[in-house]
Amino acid sequence: MYIEMVVGGLMVDPLTNSPVLILKDLKGDQTLPIWIGVLEATSIAAVLEKVDVGRPMTHDLLKTIIGQLGARVLRVEICDLRNNTYYALLHLEREGECIQIDSRPSDAVAIAVRSGAPIFVLDEVLDKSKKEEKAEQKTESASTRVATTTDKEKLKEILEKLNPDDFGKYKM
Repeated sequence: MYIEMVVGGLMVDPLTNSPVLILKDLKGDQTLPIWIGVLEATSIAAVLEKVDVGRPMTHDLLKTIIGQLGARVLRVEICDLRNNTYYALLHLEREGECIQIDSRPSDAVAIAVRSGAPIFVLDEVLDKSKKEEKAEQKTESASTRVATTTDKEKLKEILEKLNPDDFGKYKM
């Protein structure tokens, strides 16, 4: 069963400096973090913050092409999680025909936010995500790794570089 979700925000993973797209269900009970690329995060953030970039970005171009071809975006489905990689389908409608296109979730979401299309996540994907998170936590606790002085210094350096103005910047 698919669960409708919305973009809950964007954040930066302080350990990897990678952008993380946060999807949340409409009730706010479940969230799904997806690590994405900087360009896709920038594209999504531009829409969320209503930033006029002057010229069309790649996802704007794709939205325009879809429209010019007489199609519309019906929905986005995040439909699988395999080996820490999420998979999505972009559902288009053209002349009564439904067309499914394989997509990275970040690209599909970037197009969905531009098109006003709903975003759905398969409940099995949410379950797999939770299981992988628990497995990672179990592995970390089983190894009972002790933080070294070097680790503490790296964390301190990362935290010092964070700008407090960026916290919660992209929440909806």
